[in-house]
Amino acid sequence: MTDRLTHVLTAIDSANAADPTIEDGQPAARLYGERMSAELARLFPQASEILQIASRGQHVERWLLPRKEYPEGRTGYLEWRREQGRRHGERLAGMMADAGYTPQDQARVGVLLRKEGIKRDAEVQALEDVICFTFLKWYFQPFAGTQTPEALEKIVVRTARKMSTEGRARVLAEFDLPEPFASAFRA
Repeated sequence: MTDRLTHVLTAIDSANAADPTIEDGQPAARLYGERMSAELARLFPQASEILQIASRGQHVERWLLPRKEYPEGRTGYLEWRREQGRRHGERLAGMMADAGYTPQDQARVGVLLRKEGIKRDAEVQALEDVICFTFLKWYFQPFAGTQTPEALEKIVVRTARKMSTEGRARVLAEFDLPEPFASAFRA
């Protein structure tokens, strides 16, 4: 790991340590970043520094823009998520500039976080697959209890649709999903 990558990952962790939400005894955003990095290392061990930064910082300071500040429903959620992607990209670009990354590298991390080119850009798709694996491994079970069966099925279908063919196959191999969830990953 290069010094500048270590510098950025440390800056992300430091920023996320201020998350007031505690999960498993740690600030939730920092824990999420660590989980994302672990899944990235497992799924894509040769990931570029830019992808490592995007993965660790995908939720950098996410709590600063609460979901409740946007309208209920899918439209409000998508607006909130777009703004989060923009904000996260800007925040990481500043951390990267401090560590000596080029403006092109800073812009590239924003592309990944905004998911520009999903299904066409291998790194954007890798980040999306890591996000989905992290969700399924750590967050799906508690989240499922907050949704109706119909809503949960739609969410699982949307999650599967965002993943690569290889990612969906790996989900089926690694997770024991009940029907109809498993069928969403076979499509």
